[in-house]
Amino acid sequence: MKIRILSIIAAICIATECMAQIRYSIQHKPYIDLRPMHFGISVGMNMQDIEFESEAPIVCDADRWNSGLSVGVLADMRLSSNLNLRISPTMHFGSKHLMLMNTGVLNTEGKPMTETQDMKNTYLSVPVDLKFSSQRWNNIRPYMLAGVSPMINLTSKSQEIIQLKRTDLMVEVGLGCDLYLPFFKLIPELKFCYGLGNRIDKSHVADLKDDNKKMYANAINSGHTKMIVLSFYFE
Repeated sequence: MKIRILSIIAAICIATECMAQIRYSIQHKPYIDLRPMHFGISVGMNMQDIEFESEAPIVCDADRWNSGLSVGVLADMRLSSNLNLRISPTMHFGSKHLMLMNTGVLNTEGKPMTETQDMKNTYLSVPVDLKFSSQRWNNIRPYMLAGVSPMINLTSKSQEIIQLKRTDLMVEVGLGCDLYLPFFKLIPELKFCYGLGNRIDKSHVADLKDDNKKMYANAINSGHTKMIVLSFYFE
């Protein structure tokens, strides 16, 4: 009986010591968040999409999410212990694959006649976000963010059917986590972006020579861009 009691006490002591080590681990970069300004770089990937409204019998959709590369820089200003203002100019290299279907005309297989379009984009975005951080726990500090991102498409090539305006304004929300490593801070972040305005450029229709493609372009009333961005910041 005494041996059993001593074993239980020993187990409790070992568990308590383990919890103490987890709870009070050494903090890396303990004063980095006290700086009024700090800077960094980012690399990651993006997935682009667009949401269309069209007139029957034409249906248009981005039939898949295409992945692309994102690279940028970061400037972070400390407003309070839990609130930061961030500006992170970023280049997004990617594309959208569009499928346009005429449900009123069927081919020999009984399926709607379709046209496809690969829309390549190189966006320069300048997101301005507010970052709401929790209290730091050891070397981890999760956060949420929200803001707006003006964008310009640097790809000037004329598109085959649907043309988007060169500028866009996106609202974005996201979440991430500051990971404090011995020599730098690593920040994985996932962000969701949605375009606020109609980005369809109707003036492009007059330049189309193919009447079939012009029919598809005329049927598109509006298009709102969407993007998912996974980034890794290094500070």
